Formats: sequence, C-alpha cells, structure tokens
Amino acid sequence: MDQGSDGRRNLVAGFGALLGFLLYGFFLLYRRDFAPGREHWIAGFADGKLHASRLAHAHGNLLALVNVAIGLFLHRLGRSTPATRAASWFAVAGLAMPVGIAMEAHLGAPPYPVLVGGATAAVSVALCLGLAVGESRARTEPPPAR
Repeated sequence: MDQGSDGRRNLVAGFGALLGFLLYGFFLLYRRDFAPGREHWIAGFADGKLHASRLAHAHGNLLALVNVAIGLFLHRLGRSTPATRAASWFAVAGLAMPVGIAMEAHLGAPPYPVLVGGATAAVSVALCLGLAVGESRARTEPPPAR
C-alpha cells in the first residue's frame, strides 16, 4: 500500500457519501413538498420516521465531511502505519451510523449499525487526534543528542 492510500480511501468514501446523502436530501424534499400523498409523509413526523430521515441526512453529510477532513489529514501525514490505516477504516465504518438511521426509518431495521457507526467514528477521530499530537511533538522536539 502506498503512502497516500489511507487518505485517498477516506476522500473517495467521503465524497461518495456526501453525494449520496445530498441526493437523499433531495428525495426527502421531494417527498415533503411534491410527491403524491405528501400529507401522509408529513404526518409520519409524529411517529418519528420523518425525523429519523432528517437525522440520517444531516449525520450522513457531517460524517462524509469528517471522512474528507480525515482523508486530507492522513494524506498530509504522508505515511501509512497501522494507526493511520485504523483511523482511515474506522472513519469509513463510521458511515454506518447514518445508513443505519435511514434503515431504521425506512425498513424498521434494528439500531446496531447506528451504535457501531457512532463508536467507530469517535474512535477514528480520537486516533487522528493522537496522530496529530504525536506529529506536533515530533516537529517541536529537538533531535536526540548523540
């Protein structure tokens, strides 16, 4: 695996998810304002289906942008290590959160992907924080004396 592939993975996943959840937002807008039977869809807000759909759209776009930011950060680090690979894959897995919310809303799926996605996104951000702190310390510490 070359040095920038960890970051590229997140850039591709992030921009792909951003496109997908933006299109999902247009679908929600269509259902609310233009679709036949839109009154029934709006009435679904009371049972949480519309609210959950909006949560999926908002969290999907947020986590897509988090993947883009992590991708740029990992690319800037310029190396592939077990920690960078883990941070990259955990960030991609974090996209399970909004997908799980949408599956809950539309298919009645259990909330497990939401929990797993939220946890993996948090772990990814924590790993990136550790990588950033380590990189900052490495740049400010003088080289060891011989």
